[in-house]
Amino acid sequence: MTTFVHNDLDVSAAHVVASGQPLYPAVERTSAVSAIANHANTSPATTEQREAIFADPGFGRYFSDNVVRAVWTKADGWHQAELVAGSASAGGLGINALHYGQSIFEGLKAYRQADGGIYTFRPEANALRFQRSAHRLALPPVPTDLFIGAIEALVRQDQAWVPTDPDQSLYLRPLEFGSEDALGVRPSTHVTFVLMASPVGAYFPQGVKPVSVWLSDEYVRAAPGGTGEAKCAGNYASSLIAQAEASDNGCDQVVWIDAIERKYIEEMGGMNMFFVYGSGSSARLVTPRLTGTLLPGVTRDSILTLARDLGYQAEEGTITVDQWREGCASGEITETFACGTAAVITPVGRVDSKNSGAWNIADGGSGEITMKLRSALVDIQTGKAPDNHNWMHRIV
Repeated sequence: MTTFVHNDLDVSAAHVVASGQPLYPAVERTSAVSAIANHANTSPATTEQREAIFADPGFGRYFSDNVVRAVWTKADGWHQAELVAGSASAGGLGINALHYGQSIFEGLKAYRQADGGIYTFRPEANALRFQRSAHRLALPPVPTDLFIGAIEALVRQDQAWVPTDPDQSLYLRPLEFGSEDALGVRPSTHVTFVLMASPVGAYFPQGVKPVSVWLSDEYVRAAPGGTGEAKCAGNYASSLIAQAEASDNGCDQVVWIDAIERKYIEEMGGMNMFFVYGSGSSARLVTPRLTGTLLPGVTRDSILTLARDLGYQAEEGTITVDQWREGCASGEITETFACGTAAVITPVGRVDSKNSGAWNIADGGSGEITMKLRSALVDIQTGKAPDNHNWMHRIV
C-alpha cells in the first residue's frame, strides 16, 4: 500500500499576499503516477461515440471513460489510489458531503497542441489552491504529487478524449469530499479524492462576446472569516438564487459586492474581475485585492503577470459600485472583464441593478486590451506563443 505524505503549507491566500510572497510560487514538478493502480474501464467509448460528442460538447455534459480516486483515513493517510471506470466513483446517501457540505473542487484543462503533445496549465497552482480549500473545510489536503500524478494518469489513459479542435479542451475536475457514511456534525473520518474529465467547448455558448451583469444588492457571496477564498461546493449552491435573479432581469451573470459596506466590487459569478483605466500603452489594470472573501484565481494571477509582460501597469486594489459607474460615464474606465479557467477571459459590456442604475462599459463591445490579454493567454495554453514562465506541464 502506498501512502502519500502531505508537506505543503496550509496558509490562506490573503495571508500569503499580505506577506509579500508569490501566491503561486514556481515549484519543482513532481508526480506520483507510478503509485496509481490502473484498473481502466474495460468498455470505453468508441471513436464514433467520442466524435459525436466532440461535435457539440457543451460544457460539462459528457465525461471521459475513467476517473482517478484515492481514499484518506486517519490511520493510513492518503492511499488506495487507482484509476477506475467512471461509474465506480459513487458514494452512499449518508456521506458527510451530502449532509454537511464538506466538499471542495478544482478546475483546470488539458490542451492538445500543434506538436501533438497534451499539456495542462499551471497544475501546481491548482494543487496549492486545492490544499488551501481543504484546510478551510477541515479536510486532509491532497499532496501535490498525488494531485499531479492523478492528472497525468487520467489524461494519459483518456488522451483520446482531448479534442483536436483548438477551441476545445479536456476539462479536469478534481473533487474531494467527506465520504464517511454516517451522520454527525464533525469532520469526516473517511475522505475521497476523485479526478474526472469532461471534453468541453466554450463556457458561454455565444463565444467571446460581452456579457451583461446584474449587481446583487440582496444576496452575499461571502463574508470575512467565511469560505470565500475556498473553492467549496456551498459557495456555489448559495450563489444560484442570485444568478437566477440576474437571469430574470435579462442579465447573463451576477456581480457580487462586499458583505460589510455593501459597495466594493468582488467577483462576477465564480470569476475574478478586472477594470481597465485608460487605453493603449498607458492603460492601467486593477483587480479587487484578495481579502479572504475572494477566490484567488489562477487565471487572475496569470493575467497580472501577462499584463506586466505586455507593458501595462497591473495592480490589486478596491473599486466601489459608484466608482465603476462614474468611471464608465467619464470614460476613465474603458474596459471591464472577468476571468477564470472555464471561460478564460470574458468581456463585460453592460451593468444593471435594482438600486444603482444601469450603464454600459464604453460602447458595450469587447475592449482592445481585454482581447489582447485573452489572445496572449490562450496562445500560451495552445502552444502558439512561447511559454516564458514555464506554466505548461506536458503530459503526453
